[in-house]
Amino acid sequence: MTEQSRLTPPPASYDEAAEAAALQAAAKRSRRSFLITGALGLAGLAGWRWLDSRPTVEGIPGPLRKVLDFNADLTNAYYKNTRLAPEFARSRARKIRVNGKVGLSNGFDPQTWKLTVQAYAPVGTSPQVHTFTIEQIKALPRTEMTTEFKCIEGWSTIVHWAGVRLSDFLAKYPLATRSGQRIADPHNPPADAAAYVGMTTPNDGYYVGLEMQSALHPQTLLCYEMNGQPLSLAHGAPLRLVSPLKYGVKHIKRIGTIAFTDVRPKDYWAELGYDWHAGH
Repeated sequence: MTEQSRLTPPPASYDEAAEAAALQAAAKRSRRSFLITGALGLAGLAGWRWLDSRPTVEGIPGPLRKVLDFNADLTNAYYKNTRLAPEFARSRARKIRVNGKVGLSNGFDPQTWKLTVQAYAPVGTSPQVHTFTIEQIKALPRTEMTTEFKCIEGWSTIVHWAGVRLSDFLAKYPLATRSGQRIADPHNPPADAAAYVGMTTPNDGYYVGLEMQSALHPQTLLCYEMNGQPLSLAHGAPLRLVSPLKYGVKHIKRIGTIAFTDVRPKDYWAELGYDWHAGH
């Protein structure tokens, strides 16, 4: 045997039939994958067209609204006034970003602001209207808490808040019951209390709704200070809502009107397809 023959490896065996079979199998898999992908795409398109053709409920197709309402029922079953959002050391509070300007009209003068409250009245009757100044609200028992503000966009910030519990406001002023009695015990409101609370900005540009149970939660504040300072205009001066068990879309800035009703109030983001309850 020559030196060259010892260094050159023998030629690899070549099986033409095996290669042809492998190529044929690969082609079949490719065609099958293409057909399956195409079928799934057509099914998805058909499903979307069907969904888009359904009657809308509160701004979105009915089937999607049913899914959101199912999630809301689960949230309500879990929601209790004794369930509190975690509180943190005040030293952990941080500046919160300005997020969302809907309802915050330019040129607003907080010195002229007054809170308008529509007292609870049966459907079809005109409610009594009351007005309050920020000084009247600040005269009520002050509550401070440091909780986590959670945005539905996925970010969160720990913030120190100060204000008046909405339950303390209703314990002072008889506005939320048909009989005109105060809600002395927020854990056991009178049977004739309104079912819902609606809030809007002074220009009616932004609005939210709360079920009464959430409104009476001990951490639901009519807030006028943030991180030791009065609210800025960008953060809703002179008064905003804070409800730590709700996402930030419910924390309406610059409350202009509060109304008590048995009809579920309209809600800005619910009309755009979000969960009305916005609980987490």
